[in-house]
Amino acid sequence: MSQNARKTTFDDLPDTLAVFPLGRALLLPRTQLPLNIFEPRYLAMIDDALAGNRLIGMIQPKEADTPGQKDDSSYEADSPELYSVGCVGRITAFSETDDGRVLASLTGICRFEIVEEIKTDTPYRQCRMSFEQFAHDLKEDHGADVVDRDSLLAVLKKWLTRHEMQADWQAINQSSNEQLVNSLSAICPYGAREKQALLETESLEKRNQVLIALTEMALAQNDDQETRLQ
Repeated sequence: MSQNARKTTFDDLPDTLAVFPLGRALLLPRTQLPLNIFEPRYLAMIDDALAGNRLIGMIQPKEADTPGQKDDSSYEADSPELYSVGCVGRITAFSETDDGRVLASLTGICRFEIVEEIKTDTPYRQCRMSFEQFAHDLKEDHGADVVDRDSLLAVLKKWLTRHEMQADWQAINQSSNEQLVNSLSAICPYGAREKQALLETESLEKRNQVLIALTEMALAQNDDQETRLQ
């Protein structure tokens, strides 16, 4: 089943929303995030969202930063402390599997800041949230005209060469600055803290600069490791 992405206005954003804690899962405006839902509480969350506005708040748990803790899980055992900033997404596609899972795709709409977590009878967590400081997320390509695209592409080429990886350069060259920065931020292989830093940047160009800096640091660390091995 699927539903085309629809235009969302500031007035469409709810004050209270279900939140899905998931480490290293970065959702940004107009990017896609695939979800594999199997825990009963989050299956209930999906069912309720589909019956309503189809909106879910994606947010990282701080436990994702704890050494030895799996940072790609949603922490069934307890209710971990959450970061204060996340991103609301709309379920734009979903399907059910024979073993009871739901495969869903979220399309990012707007970032939010948690005001407070509310008491609820639902098995999943809900928060009251504010969107005011991120209202510009609703405007496509906001700030894209000042993005240093050349520097990002240069460091991307270095990363791909270092890891002997290929890229679809035709698709990259055809992408907008917003698509390029946000898509690379979403798929970059960095930890929860780094992902959160990318999420919380004030502007698209600041996110671009953070992404460039993180990649340059990773490349430098690889150089140091290779030097010590020689």
